[in-house]
Amino acid sequence: MHIEPGVVDGAKIALSYATAAGATAYGAKLAWDTIRTSGLASLAARSVATTAAVFTFFQVLPHFPVGVSEVHFILGSTLFLIFGAAPAALGLALGLLMQGLFFAPFDLPQYGMNLTTILVPLFALQALASKIIARDTAYVDLSYGQALALSTAYQGGVVAWVAFWAFYGQGFGAENVASVFSFGAAYMLVVALEPLVDLAVLAGAKGLRASGLFEPRLHNAAA
Repeated sequence: MHIEPGVVDGAKIALSYATAAGATAYGAKLAWDTIRTSGLASLAARSVATTAAVFTFFQVLPHFPVGVSEVHFILGSTLFLIFGAAPAALGLALGLLMQGLFFAPFDLPQYGMNLTTILVPLFALQALASKIIARDTAYVDLSYGQALALSTAYQGGVVAWVAFWAFYGQGFGAENVASVFSFGAAYMLVVALEPLVDLAVLAGAKGLRASGLFEPRLHNAAA
């Protein structure tokens, strides 16, 4: 979902600094809440795991340019279910930054846009999860329908933000509209695959013992 260089430039790029700052502030709040409930060591361990995972998603898993951006298997709902919202947010931010610093420095000017694009849908996913998953249900017991809803919310949010940046930066010309729609259509592949990945990972997690390395809700119903 990397926004291509030049899609938003000049003074317009300042908006991405504001949106990224807001997303970062909310992520910091989630991190503080996690420290209070699970401890700093747990947050740190989970964040290291998510950062390594995100870096792998971006750099190792297949990714290809389509229209205004690139299609990546970010697996945001998987990170959320296994490690929790705050570690997922930290992993997404740090993994994206590492990729930019070491492998794609041309993406760094777009970091604010890319960060907003992957974090805000994560926060929306968290809100949706609180609505559709009963408090007495551990994440390892999710149904396919629930996993699909979470994945669709996350990936749909990513597509929506990419479309916003494209229209904000380049307007509503026919070529730009076509590029946005081609990107959105390609992302349906991710929407189709991610719930299956989630269920496979959750099935494997059933055999693991609850520990500080995982989101407490993974194995235990909410108190």
